[in-house]
Amino acid sequence: MRALVQRVSQASVRVDGEVIGVISQGVAVLVGVTHGDTAEKASWLARKIAGLRIFEDREGKMNVGLVDAGGEALVVSQFTLYANASKGRRPSFVDAAPPEVAEPLVEALADALRNYRVPVREGVFGATMTVEIHNEGPVTIMLER
Repeated sequence: MRALVQRVSQASVRVDGEVIGVISQGVAVLVGVTHGDTAEKASWLARKIAGLRIFEDREGKMNVGLVDAGGEALVVSQFTLYANASKGRRPSFVDAAPPEVAEPLVEALADALRNYRVPVREGVFGATMTVEIHNEGPVTIMLER
């Protein structure tokens, strides 16, 4: 599993022009699932995201985790995180897990974040979405398990 985590001042996701999820301070989490991924990997990523010290303390140093910062999470599935564009100009997505495997694992990650008492909003799996991310810093970190 891969999670592209961006520290945000705000983020939202729209489907068919309708806002279905919006957060203020926190993280936008774009999630990709590959073959062989498990609920254990989703749980590990959630624990890592919840504690990732990417928020500033009183001295301006990145030393505070999402939970301690009182932040929220916007979780959006993104199979293109497993794109392979090493040959030609058209990316291959064969490394991305099929929807019936990926969807429950993206949901497992969101649920695991909720277990850490992180307020979570989500995109719609498989939908064409418009994601608006106000990356703060900018801070963007790729996590993989």
